[in-house]
Amino acid sequence: MFGKQMPSVARAKDDAEKPFWISFADLMTAMMILFLVVMVAALSSVTQRISQSEQGEKQRSRDISQLCEHLQLKAKHSNATIVVDCKDNRISFGEAGRFGHNQYSLSDEGQSALQGVVPLILDAADSEEGRKWFKQVVIEGFTDTVGSYLYNLHLSLQRSEWVMCSLLDSRSPLQIGLSAERQQQIRSMFLAGGVSFNNAKDTNEASRRVELRMQFYGLKEKEENLKPEVPVFASTVSEKCQLAMTR
Repeated sequence: MFGKQMPSVARAKDDAEKPFWISFADLMTAMMILFLVVMVAALSSVTQRISQSEQGEKQRSRDISQLCEHLQLKAKHSNATIVVDCKDNRISFGEAGRFGHNQYSLSDEGQSALQGVVPLILDAADSEEGRKWFKQVVIEGFTDTVGSYLYNLHLSLQRSEWVMCSLLDSRSPLQIGLSAERQQQIRSMFLAGGVSFNNAKDTNEASRRVELRMQFYGLKEKEENLKPEVPVFASTVSEKCQLAMTR
């Protein structure tokens, strides 16, 4: 009787721990599901923003192309010397836009071409597409490769400034028929910039030229914060421009 062993009661260790492990597994599953939901929402938001950005960029490109093509057509009917390049957004004047050797004033033909194209540019800026995207016009003067870089840089700047002064000087033929509002629009939109002999042409004669480079706002730019400032020399037209125009 004493040697008979009583059956031991096994401890239900596993049974006692099961509820804990089940709860932990459920918690991990819930956290994983929540993580997946957040990731899907984030990826969906990013994809939507990218899609909207692509659509906006395509619409911007269409608007700018339409604006430039209308300007190209009007310029063609206005003056045969005016060439509007919608690929590079540049306006050139052929032989009419060329300068003599070491000279920085345009001929009468060049001034006539400018007089014809400036109102067209202002009209383009006032169009529906222009009000959204048209930023500014940079007047670029070019030189040939003869001479030092610094000399040609100064000469190219003189050429672009001379054209700018022609647009601003009240005595210039370019001012004829322009209202005060249009004159102010020129001051705010047109900028002078010298570029020396970069982008030289096949001949020295063709390299000595002036071109107008149209710039447009990017998709994320805000016009109210990025309006081009009035050029420094525009405020001293009576001094600097008079000197430039009389040389």
